[in-house]
Amino acid sequence: MTQVHHHALSGVIEFTPPKYGDHRGFFSEVFKQSTLDAEGVEARWVQDNQSFSAAPGTIRGLHLQAPPFAQAKLVRVLRGAIYDVAVDIRRGSPTYGQWVGVELSADKWNQLLVPAGYAHGFMTLVPDCEILYKVSAKYSKESEMAIRWDDPDLAITWPDIGVEPVLSEKDAVATPFAEFNTPFFYQG
Repeated sequence: MTQVHHHALSGVIEFTPPKYGDHRGFFSEVFKQSTLDAEGVEARWVQDNQSFSAAPGTIRGLHLQAPPFAQAKLVRVLRGAIYDVAVDIRRGSPTYGQWVGVELSADKWNQLLVPAGYAHGFMTLVPDCEILYKVSAKYSKESEMAIRWDDPDLAITWPDIGVEPVLSEKDAVATPFAEFNTPFFYQG
């Protein structure tokens, strides 16, 4: 049975599916819609995305898509390990601006659900990380938004792995949280 852990922020859920192995290798049902349904997850997945980051300390995020292309994400690591972060950006939420960070890895076999209404980002902890994530809406360049990964108002405690962060040009100049105009509102 899949292990389920609800994190401190509403809707952020960690799943660890069972892995059955023997001398030949292993088998695992890594995605099971009924498991998400049982936890009240309403997202329906339209696309799988896969990314590769060669250098440890690579940061991707904090990213989000504005409505009508808002995305929930179900993130898992195929190879390596990452520190995965979700930030509540729903105006009026009692946890607005708060974050949750979870180490996801191929060894731990865990996954993180990041609902729409949250910014998402991760840092690679080791070389050669491959990440696979389901999204609930297609990508739209016009709806793309980013918040500074190291914003002091968010005060995310990123792991210190002894290397300088590796950023894209876009992430290096992302919007500070104080200037971010969220398109999401808390529904209570």
